[in-house]
Amino acid sequence: MPDFIVFLLLLAAALLEAGGDSCFQTAMHRASGIHRVLWSLAGAVSLAAYGALVNTPRWNFGPLLGVYVVLFFVVAQAIAWLRFDQAPTLPVLVGGSLIVAGGVVISVWKT
Repeated sequence: MPDFIVFLLLLAAALLEAGGDSCFQTAMHRASGIHRVLWSLAGAVSLAAYGALVNTPRWNFGPLLGVYVVLFFVVAQAIAWLRFDQAPTLPVLVGGSLIVAGGVVISVWKT
């Protein structure tokens, strides 16, 4: 599978996982009644789609985990900022830069 396609699949997985988590966050802390149920269902569908997406391809997910963690971190921070108005703090940015650096090392270091 071409690297670009793998990257897009991992990005889609990060969007589904972080998006599903954010649906549950909304259901538990911002919604009530039928809206709570609908947000919970949206979260469940999103997380199930994430699970199917990352487990359907026959890839060695171990080496790709570094890239996935980076994508998940970036997507989660974007969702936190855009949906919940939670801008990343300096510690999050510093720690996140270490996550990104680790993903780069895992991606480019040829053994």
